Parts: sequence; C-alpha cells; structure tokens
Amino acid sequence: MIYRAATIADAPALAALGAETFIAAFGHLYTETDLAAFLAQVHSPGPVAEEIAGESCTHRLAEQDGSLVAYCKLRYPSHYTAYTDARDPIELGQLYALPGYTGAGIGAQLMDWALATARERSHDAVLLSVYAENYGAQRFYQRYGFGKIADITFPVGEQLDPEFLYELKL
Repeated sequence: MIYRAATIADAPALAALGAETFIAAFGHLYTETDLAAFLAQVHSPGPVAEEIAGESCTHRLAEQDGSLVAYCKLRYPSHYTAYTDARDPIELGQLYALPGYTGAGIGAQLMDWALATARERSHDAVLLSVYAENYGAQRFYQRYGFGKIADITFPVGEQLDPEFLYELKL
C-alpha cells in the first residue's frame, strides 16, 4: 500500500473513488435526482480538482497496484467552527475506503496521518460529521477519542440527513 498526497492529476480517479464509496455506503438513501446532484457538486473531477489546487483542503491517498482504494481529506477552516469552543479546529472532511478495503487498517493509517497533520499545524481540535446511522464509523471515531458535540444535518440534493458532529480535542 502506498500513501501519498493528492495531485491535480489524481482528480478524476479521486472523484470516481469518492462517488463509488459514497454510493456503496449511502446511495440507497437518496432519490436518483438528489444523489446525482450531490455527486456532481462534490464527487466530480472539477470540484475535486479545485479542492486539490486550493488552499483549504489537503488530501491523503491510499493506492494499491496503481489504483486508489481509500482517501482522507482535511479542511481548514472547518465548516463547523460555530459548534465548538476550540480556538483553531480543523475538519476531517472525508475518510472513505472501497468496500473491500475496510477493516484492513487503511482507515487507521489515514486517521493517524490526519491527527498528526492537525497536531503539526497546531490545531487544538479535529471536527467531523458522521451519518447518524453509520454505527461502524461512529465506533471507529470513538476509538480515537472523538465524542459527539452536536446534532446537525447534511444536505444531499434536497434531502437533509441527520448527522452527529464529533470532536477530538488535541
């Protein structure tokens, strides 16, 4: 397994990985219209390339045999600063792996990178949102010491999903 930073050249593959992992985990929750709108907005090559080229997001990729299989994205500033008393939080925007790669330690490697990066940059907290019924992800984050600080919603097209906002103080 190779872990590395994303480049602009990775945008199409990263967008495809983001869409595939999102659909595998959550696609059944949405109408075709809502899902298509969300994927176009978040998991298509243009928006992904803009994030990679911009200064607010940092991506870490996991690659096996030349193919992306998982990734993690940090965002600064966080979308959720109003919910915390942290002085300078960073956001874990996404930590996704293809279904065949979950439970293999890749998520742990990416989380270790995310937390180390947050500490290196002197952030005092990491924030993330997790779907209210994604119990496996909640257990994963809780093992790292994250705890729920708020009930929030997450828009997918016209649908608002119930989510929990988690925080880890550093």
